Amino acid sequence: MTSFLHDLRLRGTLEAIREQQASTILDLGCGDGDLLMRLAADRGVQRIVAVDKTGDVLARLKSRYARAGNTVASRLEVRQESIARLGVELAGFDCAVLVEVVEHMDRHELRAAETAVFATLRPARVIVTTPNAEFNLLLGVPPHRFRHPDHRFEWTRIEMQDWARSVAQRFGYGLATRDLAGRHPRFGGPSQMAIFTRA
Repeated sequence: MTSFLHDLRLRGTLEAIREQQASTILDLGCGDGDLLMRLAADRGVQRIVAVDKTGDVLARLKSRYARAGNTVASRLEVRQESIARLGVELAGFDCAVLVEVVEHMDRHELRAAETAVFATLRPARVIVTTPNAEFNLLLGVPPHRFRHPDHRFEWTRIEMQDWARSVAQRFGYGLATRDLAGRHPRFGGPSQMAIFTRA
């Protein structure tokens, strides 16, 4: 079941994808497929590759899109791999999306994923969303806790912008950032988005 906040995140992500009119999309860290099932309903999307490292998650995803019929299955490929180990066979896509994924990586894995996505795959656009740690107070999350027990970190907006600027400069991408799923005047949005556009 998709939460209200997650639904808003997905809507914002779909909007950023549609701004680019992307027809080939990598859903990296796809989970149960909430985003890609929505993408598959868009006739302008010709190919979607969903990547996740967890076999149980992908089994549920495959069952889900099988129920959706051949129209979805013919445009969707599912791969069990670590994002940090993706190779050139997935290079050249219009857009790669990482929705609430990077915060599940330790620093070493995140650095390897940056290289895989931005140097090896080099999609025309990369969209990254991640929780905004400043908003946690409004969600009742104690200061010494993360929103999810599997999170390795949660960034403030400044921390995310610093990371995103560093990635954009190192790999030759333009950058835009925005609040996601609404915006509190002091704390920003529950999540935050970085949109990288290849120079």
